[in-house]
Amino acid sequence: MAKTTRMASGARAAASALPLGTHAADVRKRVEAMEHLLERSVPIPGTKAKVGLDAILGLVPIGGDVIAALLGLYIVWEARNLKMPKATMIRMLGNVGFDWAIGLVPVVGDAADFLFKSNSRNLKLIKRHLDRHHPGTSTIDHR
Repeated sequence: MAKTTRMASGARAAASALPLGTHAADVRKRVEAMEHLLERSVPIPGTKAKVGLDAILGLVPIGGDVIAALLGLYIVWEARNLKMPKATMIRMLGNVGFDWAIGLVPVVGDAADFLFKSNSRNLKLIKRHLDRHHPGTSTIDHR
């Protein structure tokens, strides 16, 4: 039997903390966790700024941008499960598509990943929908 490392058990604990249900509050927690991972999970030393997996993957030519876009589409998929309006879904797809397209441009795309945070924009759209249609899911932001 394989020996569990500290890192593997930490990742397992973080994954098990996320709810798996289809209730709006569960979806909100998963989307917030994904947005945090993609947009602001890694602090830049010497600054107050943070980047996420989206910007880091953007440094890998072509393939990194594709993987980052697929991870961003997870947020859109969760929005679909919430039965959000089609117009909002199209806007969310446009955010991910623009982030992906601009990320394909060398150097400019890397700067754009730092400035244009499509996943944060999409999270804001989801939160607005949840606050309006599922007010019981509201949480206090600790930022």
